Amino acid sequence: MTTSDKPAASMILDAIRAKRERRTSGRDIAEVEAALIADLDSFDIDSAERSAQAEEAARIANALPISALAFPEIVPEGTSRTQADPSARAAAGLARAQAGGGLLGELRGQAEIRQRELHAEMAERSSANLALDNALRYLFFYLHDLVQQLNIVKPGIPHQYVVAGAFTLTDLAWQEGFTDYRTQSQSAGALIELVSLTCQLASPHEFNLTLDGAGATRFRNTIFDYGLQFDCKEFRNDRAYLERAEFSVRGQLSVNARWRADFAGARLVLEMRNLERLGSTSVTVRPGAVDQALLDDFGRLLLGQPNRFRELARR
Repeated sequence: MTTSDKPAASMILDAIRAKRERRTSGRDIAEVEAALIADLDSFDIDSAERSAQAEEAARIANALPISALAFPEIVPEGTSRTQADPSARAAAGLARAQAGGGLLGELRGQAEIRQRELHAEMAERSSANLALDNALRYLFFYLHDLVQQLNIVKPGIPHQYVVAGAFTLTDLAWQEGFTDYRTQSQSAGALIELVSLTCQLASPHEFNLTLDGAGATRFRNTIFDYGLQFDCKEFRNDRAYLERAEFSVRGQLSVNARWRADFAGARLVLEMRNLERLGSTSVTVRPGAVDQALLDDFGRLLLGQPNRFRELARR
């Protein structure tokens, strides 16, 4: 081995040792220093770093446990071996199962059919709900305008109302009316679900009658249910038993019509109270039947005029 082949560290140690022992050699200190400087100038730090990284990787690979080793997949002889991603193999297997039938394929088919049915039902329901909303909006604007005109004109109402077989309420006239509407919550779609019209009719007549015992109780309950305004003076005996009652019934009547959306049945339900007669009655109407002709005849029904409202409502 020549001097140039010796590591720089070894050369330095030899020089220090020679100096301490005051020995002389074939090379002086200046020559050694010059050789060291030349070695330093020619040192490649990038190559040294790559060598160190390679040594460290080899050391880590040798230290790995056996469980970290990748064993080859056993395949039949003559079959080509391919390296595939496990997730890709799983997806391919699922696709084959779905395409080839079996339980997954059957359930997938059922799920797709049900999904299409749900989408169709949702679209149909949304269309029906929108039709109800549009019909009720049309109703409100028409009835609101109708009531405004009647509040000015105050026409006579030729309806005759038989009150519990005791007397007949006649000669009524429009006094005042108002309309209102109600919508669903914002979360439910804010669709209009109710339009109502309420009006007060009045007659110049006042009806006075006296009824005994149980008849007085029944009559009071009846006119209370109709919403008639009345005064009642009772006469009871020592045992607090009602012997008779004197009634004074004023010629005033409240009439109400409520157009309600039946979203489940995709129809409108008109609930009338004291309109055609005393008490409550109802009529179902398709949203598509709500047009100018129907509402005009509803106005005539309200005013006690000849009309075809029920015939048009059945369309």
